[in-house]
Amino acid sequence: MWNPIIVALDVPTAERAAALAAQLAPVVGAFKIGKELFTAAGPDIVRRLRDTGAPVFLDLKFHDIPNTVARAVEAAVRLDVQLLTVHASGGLAMLQAAERAAQDETRRLGRPPPLVLGVTVLTSLDDAALAEIGFARGTVAQVEHLARLAVKAGLRGLVCSPRELAALRQLLPPEIQLVTPGIRPADAAMDDQKRTLTPREALAAGATWLVIGRPICAAENPRAAAERILAGL
Repeated sequence: MWNPIIVALDVPTAERAAALAAQLAPVVGAFKIGKELFTAAGPDIVRRLRDTGAPVFLDLKFHDIPNTVARAVEAAVRLDVQLLTVHASGGLAMLQAAERAAQDETRRLGRPPPLVLGVTVLTSLDDAALAEIGFARGTVAQVEHLARLAVKAGLRGLVCSPRELAALRQLLPPEIQLVTPGIRPADAAMDDQKRTLTPREALAAGATWLVIGRPICAAENPRAAAERILAGL
């Protein structure tokens, strides 16, 4: 059975992350390592999770000049991650450099390339927040604009809010994978996410992967919480 749940290990220590991974590995599809955990634990936490056989999503949202991003992607490939993120707002040349680096480095190592995902608009942002930072487009228009740019650059996947899934599925080639944070079970708190759907709603709208953090990791029984979500898909 395909398991689309990526658990966001947004925790401060390698020990906590490893303990959660040990509980959850049998019932989820992959683990996401973000800025907090990677800054605290470094590349070793990627290796520890990969040693268990679990797929790893390295969510560091690279955004820099093309050469710098390409070198960062190559380093991520050498860590053997299965998904990684770059900001689509970094521009066409940067996105092309990221995908090219992923393909070239994995070809050299003889392994499948990771899915390089373009981040469109963060799920904590809404139209008002975009206006505050100088974007004239609303969230939907900005997501669609950046999605087209990422696909033009050769990226094979995107990160987007679940609220933009249906529109992007109409806009993009069907093989593009869509990874969606902002997933909240119906009985979960919204926290700082402003554009959310339930897991079932997101899959129906066209999501490939569901990124879920606090509703699982902060639960009294994380494995039971993950099992309930999976059973409800």
